[in-house]
Amino acid sequence: MKRRTFATALLAAGAAPLSAWADETCNSPYMSKLIKGQEDYVHVWTLGIKGLGDGNDKLVTVGAHPGSPNYGKVIHKLSLPGRGESHHMGFTDDRRYLWAGRLDDNRIFVFDLARPSRPRLVKTISNIASATGFVGPHTFYAMPGRMLVQALSNSKDHGGTTGLVMFNNRGEIIEKYPMPTTEVGGVRGDGYGYDIGINPAKNVMLTSSFTGWNNYMMDFGRLVNDAEAMKHFGHTMVAWNLKSMKPMKVFEVPGAPLEIRWSLAEGDNWAVTATALTSKLWLVKQDAQGEWQAREVATIGDPAKIPLPVDISIAADGKSLWVNTFMDGMTRLFDLSNPEAPREVYSKHTGRQVNMVSQSWDGKRVYTTSSLLANWDKKGEDNEQVLRAYDWDGKDLAQRFEVDFIALGLGRAHHMKFSAEPAGKRIA
Repeated sequence: MKRRTFATALLAAGAAPLSAWADETCNSPYMSKLIKGQEDYVHVWTLGIKGLGDGNDKLVTVGAHPGSPNYGKVIHKLSLPGRGESHHMGFTDDRRYLWAGRLDDNRIFVFDLARPSRPRLVKTISNIASATGFVGPHTFYAMPGRMLVQALSNSKDHGGTTGLVMFNNRGEIIEKYPMPTTEVGGVRGDGYGYDIGINPAKNVMLTSSFTGWNNYMMDFGRLVNDAEAMKHFGHTMVAWNLKSMKPMKVFEVPGAPLEIRWSLAEGDNWAVTATALTSKLWLVKQDAQGEWQAREVATIGDPAKIPLPVDISIAADGKSLWVNTFMDGMTRLFDLSNPEAPREVYSKHTGRQVNMVSQSWDGKRVYTTSSLLANWDKKGEDNEQVLRAYDWDGKDLAQRFEVDFIALGLGRAHHMKFSAEPAGKRIA
């Protein structure tokens, strides 16, 4: 593995984001060819269900341009072999390829989006476990010429101790970085991982923490009643020196901090996360002495009822944050005008279970999906599997369309990514 090449590539790309404009505000700052207007398609990474359709995992493409005759309709589906717990996706830095991972069998699929209405599978990567000892490829974060992957577990005991894996864009492993398990900055790392968020201008990368294969593949009802299993969730975040890829500080953040979102507003150098088990918003920013600190700043719903915040989407100006809570099916909006004291200003029941939330760069469109994990989704009628699209006028979410993945025999709708046709091309 080549240790010097990442720093060299990073320096070549510069110490600041390539662009301040992004279509989905969770995207890597190193991505180019970004959507600044209307997205044309929503790609949904979908978990197969035995006995439903062909039973396989799929990449499903839905028309999202209101001017298209296929608006709100499935226009393409690409079936992959088997069911491996499809979860998250991420674009390469040139936005040409979409990487998608499965948490159970550890396969990574690379899709070519040269024709975004018809994604094409071009590579399957299956050596992450054998080459690194890490399993559960979760977050795919574009780097200059590289893809940084955060794993959730390990092949030794399937617990939460894990690490990061750096690939080049050809799918070859360059280096691995274990999550810290020793004391760094006064707090001992728990070794767990989940999401990645980078602020190039500050040379800092944040990572968060979840749980290992033993828990995320367990039936949810059994899990919450297993006192020992419930002890095995992450309770830290880590601040890394981006250029050296060395941990600088570990923060104690109880309750499984999940998605990380940096404010994209010019001059802002803070990030937020939500803790799944304790229903809190946390702020990460520098103090007056320039030290990175993490502290709780808001409550999401009623923590006693464990609403389970699972995904967040920050506005392009850093002034607001959408939060989805899985158990109560709520989509909430928090005012972040003062990130030290976020306020809930809107909420709407958007499903029996809701998981992912993605908004357009202009903030006028919001999309939600329903599936969390195959063994964690609700049962019976509450197990709805949908993609829903909303318009947001600043006052209310108005549903524009719904795609019922069960009715269409597609499976469980999980992660979303947007794409668009090149300028002047016909909308499919």
